[in-house]
Amino acid sequence: MDFSLTDDQRLIRDSVVEHCSRFSDDYWLERDDDGVFPHDFHKAMAEAGWLGVAMPESVGGAGLGITEAAIMMQAVAEAGGGMAAASSIHGPVFSMQPVALFGTEEQQARMVPPILSGAQRMCFAVTEPDAGLDTTRLRTRAERRDGGYLVNGEKIWISVAQVADKMMLLARTTPLDEVKRKTEGLSLFFTDLDRSKIEVRGIRKMGRHAVDSNLLFISDLWIPDEDRIGAEGDGFKIILHGLNPERILLGAEAIGLGRAAIQRAARYARERIVFDRPIGMNQGVQHPLAKCWAQLEAAGLMVMKAATLFDQGAECGVEANAGKYLAAEAGFEACHTAMLTLGGMGYAREYHVERYLREILIPRTAPVSPHMILNYLAERVLDLPRSY
Repeated sequence: MDFSLTDDQRLIRDSVVEHCSRFSDDYWLERDDDGVFPHDFHKAMAEAGWLGVAMPESVGGAGLGITEAAIMMQAVAEAGGGMAAASSIHGPVFSMQPVALFGTEEQQARMVPPILSGAQRMCFAVTEPDAGLDTTRLRTRAERRDGGYLVNGEKIWISVAQVADKMMLLARTTPLDEVKRKTEGLSLFFTDLDRSKIEVRGIRKMGRHAVDSNLLFISDLWIPDEDRIGAEGDGFKIILHGLNPERILLGAEAIGLGRAAIQRAARYARERIVFDRPIGMNQGVQHPLAKCWAQLEAAGLMVMKAATLFDQGAECGVEANAGKYLAAEAGFEACHTAMLTLGGMGYAREYHVERYLREILIPRTAPVSPHMILNYLAERVLDLPRSY
């Protein structure tokens, strides 16, 4: 049992932090103000090879694991870019796993390298307005035609769709009332985001303005057979392989953002003089920050345990969900405490912590709520009856 990073993992962290230092806090504040996708940051990370950290070498990746990807994403968020920086590259880091695991050699060679190089951008189109977390109730329909499928339906909360060239799409190929099990009859596609057939409508939201969230309205989109990943009807089974890595990476990002908030608050507490003494001398300021530090470190251990289990091929659903829950809660407490530490200045945009507080709500809410995680843990760990 070893709780420390290896030399190679420490090098990854240090290299990512140094790379991200080229993009200042003011850069991220500007992207939050203007809502423009951080194209130059995405390009820089792609050119440095970071988008392929967890992808096989055979498709242009580094051949490392989700553990290294989590270390990288934590460093990205911690360097000051928060969820805006992390979300701009989050998808390529894990969302191409279905192609790497279940795609043909032709699909892997055609689909993966352009995403890892930054030549193309992708979005992950699964969630729907009326289905929520009940993925088996998806209504987007892919009807069989000669040579492919005709797709109609709606998706919601699809990130990066404003700038994406490609999308990973989950759609129902067999009606729900015609399958034996509700998890059957869903198929996965990686295909062009054809804007002549897809209306992308932005959702105005609280934070992470630089990375868009959208509604997709799909009308008679043609998808050729060669863009289906895996067998028809196996889509749900395929995307399950990506759920735990997604939770692990979001947990790591929450830890990174929480650390950034605490570091900024501690620096302010050392420098802010009131009644002829730094406010950091007061235990009423010290203790909440110290508590947040401890909570972040503990949550980080659970996230890394989940990542390690995943890379070993072991079952990690409990750890991945617990890690995401603990990291998001600890991250939220850290960002909130940082804002309180700065007092009125914490509410000022130029001090950045209000941006952190808005952005930490993303891993706390998505892709699964803390309440659903607790339901899952109660059922899987405590053997309590399913509540939903």
